[in-house]
Amino acid sequence: MNTQPATKTYWASVVLAFLGLADATYLTILKFTHHEAMCAGVGDCYTVNTSPYAEIHGIPIALLGALTYVAILALLWFERRHPLGKAYAPMAVFALTFAGVLYSAYLTYLEAYVIHAFCPYCLVSATILLFLLILAIIRLLKEPLETA
Repeated sequence: MNTQPATKTYWASVVLAFLGLADATYLTILKFTHHEAMCAGVGDCYTVNTSPYAEIHGIPIALLGALTYVAILALLWFERRHPLGKAYAPMAVFALTFAGVLYSAYLTYLEAYVIHAFCPYCLVSATILLFLLILAIIRLLKEPLETA
């Protein structure tokens, strides 16, 4: 177990990942129950969440997002609990968030130029992933990796 106290960037990453998980879980529930999101008149979540781009081979994109946040949380937990985690989890979090930001950018492009509707919850998730990526970069630069 890691004896060093967790940094503010670590805890910020944990909080953001839980927020992202809540957001993606909400969208997943909406997708499976065919309900409309509570967008308060902002955006068009229903159009986005029912578009052909909202799933891959029958798997909702929101579910993939939720699983991504679960993986990030698992990596953050592993980082604090095992020497191998301390050595490799920060880079894995960086790689996962980098891929997530690229895919979110693609999905946002689809919202703007193909679907012609925006889902605020999707944009929140994309923003959370961007902040997680920034934190991952800061953590890699300021908190050197330890070897196992």
